[in-house]
Amino acid sequence: MVAIRNAHNDLIHDAVLDYYGKRLATCSSDKTIKIFEIDGENQKLIETLRGHEGPVWQVAWAHPKFGVILASASYDGKVIIWREENGSWSNIAQHSVHQASVNSISWAPQEYGALLLCASSDGRVSVVEFKDEGKPSPIVFTAHAAGVNSASWAPPTVSRSLVQTNVAGQSQETKRFVSGGSDNLVKVWKFDAESNSYIVESELQGHEDWVRDVAWSPSVLSKSYIASASQDRTVIIWTQEGDGPWKKKLLRDEKFPDVVWRVSWSLSGNVLAVSGGDNKVTLWKENLKGEWESAGVVEE
Repeated sequence: MVAIRNAHNDLIHDAVLDYYGKRLATCSSDKTIKIFEIDGENQKLIETLRGHEGPVWQVAWAHPKFGVILASASYDGKVIIWREENGSWSNIAQHSVHQASVNSISWAPQEYGALLLCASSDGRVSVVEFKDEGKPSPIVFTAHAAGVNSASWAPPTVSRSLVQTNVAGQSQETKRFVSGGSDNLVKVWKFDAESNSYIVESELQGHEDWVRDVAWSPSVLSKSYIASASQDRTVIIWTQEGDGPWKKKLLRDEKFPDVVWRVSWSLSGNVLAVSGGDNKVTLWKENLKGEWESAGVVEE
């Protein structure tokens, strides 16, 4: 286990390994992002990135096919795109369409290109594509009027009804994502080529307080899985078979001891990690009967 002590001067809000597991990016209320090189049980601070004017809530690595690129989201309403070239880090783009805190960022599956999904307290979601040439033109729309706390891409789908045809007559999978808001709702969105924007496909009701986090399982199975975590101390698993309706199931019958802040799927998509205000991370797995059972607890 690698432990990094005194990494920041304030609370750390996120810590993410890159695609190869060789670099760790952390961000903090001290307004900085730090990049560590991980080698076995050793780690070395290689860069401190400064550019935000408020706490940095989240960081996200782009797929390595686009280069060594990191996005960061902050309370200051900005998303900054950082790139490393020849050992030197620089701020290559700034996404400043939001009027309030940007709470969540998520890179799309690499098949869709360098697309970044941003969720903000101003109630809007933006999807921006970064290209080597030309300025990015973001798609911005209201998703949850009371504020958007989280958003997560769906994996590329093989559902026939979600396949569109482009101008050249080639089939394209429709991009989808899920968002969670301060209106207690979970919403599923799909890209609409005609309007060049995203439209609501499903509105999922089940929580009694703010939805703090949503996560779409990355696995492409017979079912789609979404996990949502809420201020109401519950986690709901939403499942969809084919193009059918979304069905909801509480992860556990009794409420969690405290607010549930984050949910995260394993890369295989069959294990869910849940973290909350009780400073514990619990792991969950679905059994053959479709019931969710505990797969362990991480405490420190």
